[in-house]
Amino acid sequence: MNDKSYRKNVGLIVLNKKNQLLVCRRKGKQTWQFPQGGIDTGESDMKAAYRELYEEVGIKKSQVRIIQKSRRWYSYDLPEKYQPRPESLKNFKGQSQKWYMLKANTDLKINLLNEVPQEFVEYKWVTYWYCLASVVPFKREVYRAVLSEFLPQYIQLHND
Repeated sequence: MNDKSYRKNVGLIVLNKKNQLLVCRRKGKQTWQFPQGGIDTGESDMKAAYRELYEEVGIKKSQVRIIQKSRRWYSYDLPEKYQPRPESLKNFKGQSQKWYMLKANTDLKINLLNEVPQEFVEYKWVTYWYCLASVVPFKREVYRAVLSEFLPQYIQLHND
């Protein structure tokens, strides 16, 4: 994805040992989402994925393994009504995301206090399609597409 009007970002679908998915609620919002975050200049998307995973939810690289990486970049526009935009999105019309599905190697202890200011205030473990009903509407199609892409691998985890 080379469209400079979209901020490059990583999205993270984290599975616990029971194959439940981690969703988090942003401060001041009632919607739930997967952890995600921007890719810094010169940073690979994989390095950004591990950095964001630790910053946002306190999970270390050694605690998970990558199950799948999305085949393509998924993009969404930030609607005008979501103004003012956060500082990180001021010069962009939306975000373009590379997605990762990660599986826990161990029991995970979630820590939402690694990042200042704190981005998330609550988390829960949910079923595979749960997030489609609880994510902010402008991200719903990206979530549906990513979950559909990752579904065969998710099913395989249940059969192993």
